[in-house]
Amino acid sequence: MSFSADPLRLTTTLADLVAIDSVNPTLVEGASGETEIARLTSRHMREAGLEVARYEPEAGRPSVVGRLAGAGDGPALMLNAHYDTVGVEGMEAPFSPSIRDGRLYGRGAYDMKGALAACIEAARLVGGSGTRLAGDVLVAAVADEEYASLGTADLLERRARGELAFDAAIVTEPTSLDLCVAHRGFTWIEITTRGQAAHGSRYREGVDANLRMGRVLHRLEALSEELQSRPGHPLLGSPSMHAALLEGGSGISTYSARCTLQVERRTVPPETRKSVEYEIAAMLEGLRAEDPSLEVAWSTFFHREPFETTPEAPIVACVSHAARRVLGRTPEIIGDSPWMDSALTQAAGVDSVVIGPHGAGAHADVEWVDLESCARLAEILTEAAADYCG
Repeated sequence: MSFSADPLRLTTTLADLVAIDSVNPTLVEGASGETEIARLTSRHMREAGLEVARYEPEAGRPSVVGRLAGAGDGPALMLNAHYDTVGVEGMEAPFSPSIRDGRLYGRGAYDMKGALAACIEAARLVGGSGTRLAGDVLVAAVADEEYASLGTADLLERRARGELAFDAAIVTEPTSLDLCVAHRGFTWIEITTRGQAAHGSRYREGVDANLRMGRVLHRLEALSEELQSRPGHPLLGSPSMHAALLEGGSGISTYSARCTLQVERRTVPPETRKSVEYEIAAMLEGLRAEDPSLEVAWSTFFHREPFETTPEAPIVACVSHAARRVLGRTPEIIGDSPWMDSALTQAAGVDSVVIGPHGAGAHADVEWVDLESCARLAEILTEAAADYCG
């Protein structure tokens, strides 16, 4: 079975999506969020012949899921794309999509409304083929991937409760049509040192929390160098760490009573939250052993596991075969650096892979997606769905 995407229809859908402000309100105070784009996406899904359900894990943060029902005797596949975006500071006309040289420009075009338009087009092609698949095809347009992934996490909870059913997921984050089978995770850690506030002239009374944090930073630098010297993962390289945010002190003539450091630790398989926390705890215990008067505390305040699957996994094989038929070549097997919702789906026992369009400018002032790659993605998704669910 061969499928051909309609470039004009796909581009129209994408332009409609980019024209909607869906900046994540957790990232930008007062931002629009996903309410309006949920309405528009629902309309496009219905026009594509899908049954649409809306899910709202938090007020004003809806996801929508379009369902193309199968006969009921085959596995179900979820095509997953997020429709929230980061902010638009520094951009010119972020919600006025423009087309130049085969590229559509605008906030979210690349990350990742181009992929969402391709998912909708793929479901439309399957539904219009005249062949009913054995299993369902779901198109999930999810909220909040740019921060805490409320949308995908909510869908997985509903799956665990039996409210939704899907056996595999294709997460359509941009990959230039390569097959991503691994990506990095991350752990956010806060470290606090305590001192004693005093006037800058009273050196016998003051204890400088900022200088104490200097010892921590020195050890973190050594740990960072050690991490990057490790053999690492064959597709992702070595783990890494950086000191992201540092705050301490209340005035130029006052000893700092408190200094806070936020650290991001990027992980690779098979690293876990437990292994990262063990390293931090051991490092700080070493500092306390050298100076028992050192007051230092730490905690993990957010964590996401890395993602890994194998080229032999069923959905990976289906997508690889589909890409070969559409592109005339075998797609490259890659690992990627950003975290994606595929880590959540894989951890929940959902066979997962990542493939998406070509483009550039995620989180940047100029963002664009290649329209031809969106059309090819739609065809790959259609072929993969027909194979997996058929």
